[in-house]
Amino acid sequence: MQEIRPDVAIIGAGTAGLAAYRAVKAAGKTAVLIEGYAHGTTCARVGCMPSKLLIAAAEAAHEARHAAPFGVQVAGVSVDGRAVMERVRRERDRFVGFVVRGVDDIPATDKLSGIARFIDNTTLQVGDDIRVRAGRIVLATGSSPVVPPPFRAAGDRLIINDDVFSWDTLPGRVAVFGPGVIGLELGQALSRLGVGVRLFGMSGSVGPLSDPAIRDHVTALFQQEFYLDPAATVGEIRRDGDEIVIPYVNLAGEQVEERFDYLLAATGRAPNVRGLGLENTGLALDARGVPLFDPVTLQCGDAPIFIAGDVNNVLPLLHEAADEGRLAGENAAAWPALSALRRRSTIAVVFSDPQLAMVGQRHAELDPERIVVGEVDFADQGRSRVMLKNRGLMHVYADRDSGRFLGAEWAGPRAENIAHLLAWSHQQSLTIEQMLAMPFYHPVVEEGLRTALRDAAAKLAAIRN
Repeated sequence: MQEIRPDVAIIGAGTAGLAAYRAVKAAGKTAVLIEGYAHGTTCARVGCMPSKLLIAAAEAAHEARHAAPFGVQVAGVSVDGRAVMERVRRERDRFVGFVVRGVDDIPATDKLSGIARFIDNTTLQVGDDIRVRAGRIVLATGSSPVVPPPFRAAGDRLIINDDVFSWDTLPGRVAVFGPGVIGLELGQALSRLGVGVRLFGMSGSVGPLSDPAIRDHVTALFQQEFYLDPAATVGEIRRDGDEIVIPYVNLAGEQVEERFDYLLAATGRAPNVRGLGLENTGLALDARGVPLFDPVTLQCGDAPIFIAGDVNNVLPLLHEAADEGRLAGENAAAWPALSALRRRSTIAVVFSDPQLAMVGQRHAELDPERIVVGEVDFADQGRSRVMLKNRGLMHVYADRDSGRFLGAEWAGPRAENIAHLLAWSHQQSLTIEQMLAMPFYHPVVEEGLRTALRDAAAKLAAIRN
């Protein structure tokens, strides 16, 4: 049996794992990167990039169909499902290629292909023939979609978001379960591309939103375009030939039964820890089987094991995984000396239409007695109305005593851009007054943000007076 003795072994060659590898090498230590599956990050292969390709096609179709209010007549808009999916796969493969080429550039002596399993805290078995005895280990194995058992009745017509990007063409009807980020983005995109979509939720939540007023506003907007029931009552799912039969109570309170080509489960993700042999480390594990760890240093217990990226499920976002991977690599290289993770201000965006966004502290994390809420409805916002994108509602939260900007939740046009302005403001601990002192051009969508800030400022002034 071959034995390898690197300073640091990194399990997983995704965003976090690659960042950890680079950090270890930059510190002058030896490292081995272990990957048991296909190279290419979740984002590039089955996540943020291919989904945005599908959304881009959907937006093109939607804009063409809705050009008439501008006085522009576009006749005979049709969607070529094969052409849509061919471009999605082609461009997806291009993005994956960038990542794979980066992995290919890593010296062969620093890479292992195979499934890793812990023998003890610092010993890994990789496949049948390789044993890795490392000084320290970084766990960066990512996460995978969760599929509730009742959905398995759909058989091979049960899919997860990964499968969508392997389609040769678009299906006729899809039932989507889970109106979170993935479900909303894919559900709306498929609907705009001509697929019959029913989007079901169970808990009443929509996207990542926690502000009830924003959530209810958004739900009503989406329901104007496609079927969405965030708190659905669904009966027993069954298979009939090549179709899935789903009985449910519709929004009118009627018991109905519909047939679908696919059931898309967008019902959350679970950390990839199964089969890793973590029970052999002696570490305390949570209910999901994930080691308990310090969120500041990413160290698991008092062992020389560090956990980064989606597998720890703190903030499963690409930029957070990169930051965590870098720190995990640095701490693994320097262990037992440890540094603290300085997290950036939280930022999250859903690429629906209207886009959804959250920055800083969520509404659910705030004491309603200690904040003021500034509001803007984009219905009459000038630039938004010019573009016929005047849909959405924004809430900004400010501390009653200091006037400091605490966070925001909203739906609206170009939220991905406004979210960055707000995240930068939050990270600098700006007050509402300081934010209003910044320049706002005219006419731009960001003037809607200024309206919400002015509303918050007026409420703060009323309290002080």
